[in-house]
Amino acid sequence: MAKRRSQLLEILYSKGPAAAILQSAAKDRDRGLASNLRYPFLAIVGQSEMKIALILALINRAIGGVLLVGARGTAKTTAVRGLVDLMPVIERSTCEYGCEPEDLYRYGMDGVCSDCARKLGMGDPITSPELMRLVELPLNSRLEDVVGGINERVALEQQRVLLERGILSQADQNLLYIDEVNLLDDMIIDAILDAAAQGQYTVRRGPLAATYRSRLTLVGSMNPEEGNLRPQIQDRFGLRVLVRGASDPAERLEIYHRAKVYKDKPYKFVLDWAAETDAAAFEVAEARKRLPRVVFGQGVEAEGLRWIEQLKIDSHRAEMTLFEAARALAAADDRLEVTQDDLRMVAPLALRQRQTDFATKYFAAQQEEDAKILEVVAGGKKKRGSSGRPKPAAKAESSRNGQSRQSESAPKPADLPKAEVTGD
Repeated sequence: MAKRRSQLLEILYSKGPAAAILQSAAKDRDRGLASNLRYPFLAIVGQSEMKIALILALINRAIGGVLLVGARGTAKTTAVRGLVDLMPVIERSTCEYGCEPEDLYRYGMDGVCSDCARKLGMGDPITSPELMRLVELPLNSRLEDVVGGINERVALEQQRVLLERGILSQADQNLLYIDEVNLLDDMIIDAILDAAAQGQYTVRRGPLAATYRSRLTLVGSMNPEEGNLRPQIQDRFGLRVLVRGASDPAERLEIYHRAKVYKDKPYKFVLDWAAETDAAAFEVAEARKRLPRVVFGQGVEAEGLRWIEQLKIDSHRAEMTLFEAARALAAADDRLEVTQDDLRMVAPLALRQRQTDFATKYFAAQQEEDAKILEVVAGGKKKRGSSGRPKPAAKAESSRNGQSRQSESAPKPADLPKAEVTGD
C-alpha cells in the first residue's frame, strides 16, 4: 500500500501557485552543485617523481610533507586532489576535547576528560575509524580562519564568547594543501610554521585560551614565475619535486585524450580507473601498517650520512627526511629492510631541498673573518713574549739571601747622588 501524503503536501501539490513551483523543481534536479568526481591519481600520465613523493608522504607523516614546484598546467593540484581516493582510515577522537588513548598512557587519568576517563575505565573506545581527509587552505583566508578565533555568530546572537576551531586544527592527522603557497600572507605562514613544528598550537583571545593538535601532512604547490618562497616555510617541506611538462609528444597526446574523455564522460572515466584506485588505496593502508617494523640494512645509514657530508649540508633535517622517505619507500615495496637503492631513489627529493648556495657562501665568508681574527690574536701573543706579559724596564730581582739587587737596566749607584746610595 502506497504511503499517503500529508494534507499539507496534498494542498501544495494539487492547487495554487505553489504546485507549479514544486513540480518545476522536481523536474529540474540540477542544484548548481559542483561534481565531487576527482581525476584519478593513477590516470595522470608520467610525473613519476611527483606521484612517488605524494604517496610516500601519505604513508609516513614524519617525512614532513611535499613541495611541488612547476609551471601552470602540469597537474600539481590535480594530483593532490586525486590523493583523496587513496587516503587510508585513521583513528580519530570522538571527544569534543580531542582526548586520545595515548594521552592516558602519557599523563594518566589527568590527561583525559572525565567522560573519556569513564569510557576507558569501562573498556569503551574513545576513538572511531574515519577516512583521512584533504583540507585546503585558500589564499584569502584570515588568521582567525587558520588558527581559530571567536565565533562571531554566537557572539552576536547569544551574547557569549566561544572559541572556534581553525583550519590547522581541522587538518590534524589529515593532509593540508596550500595552492600557490608562495603567495600566502607572512602572518599566516608564521602560524603554520609554529603549528607544523610542534604538532600543536595555542589560541588566546582575551581570557580564553585553547590548545589544538596540528599533526598534519603539509603539501604545497607553487609556480616559481610568480615569486619565491620564504626560506622558513620552504625548510618545513620534507621533499621538493620539480614538476615539468612532458617532453615526449606521445605522452602529451595521451594527456590530451584522457583530459578530453574525463571532461566529456567523467563518470565513465573514473569507473574505468576504479579497480586500480582501490588496489592502490589498499596498498597504502598496508604500507602504513608495515612502516613501524621497517629497519635499515647494514651500512645504509652510514652511506646516507656520507652523501650529506660530501654535499656539505648543515641542516639535520637532511638525514631525517632522507631516512624517513627511504623507510616509506621500503614499506610501499612490501619490504621490512631499507637498502641503499631506496636511499638513491629518494635522495634527489630529500637533499635538493637542503642544499643552498647562500649558506655555503655565508659560512665561507665567516671562516675568512675568523681566520683574520685568529691571525691578529696570534701575532699579538708572539710580541708579548712567551709568558704573555710585558717585561718591566726596571724591577728588583730577589736574591737567594732575601736581599734585593738592581737589575741590569736600573741606574748604577755611582750615577746617583751620594745621599741616596746605601751600603750593606
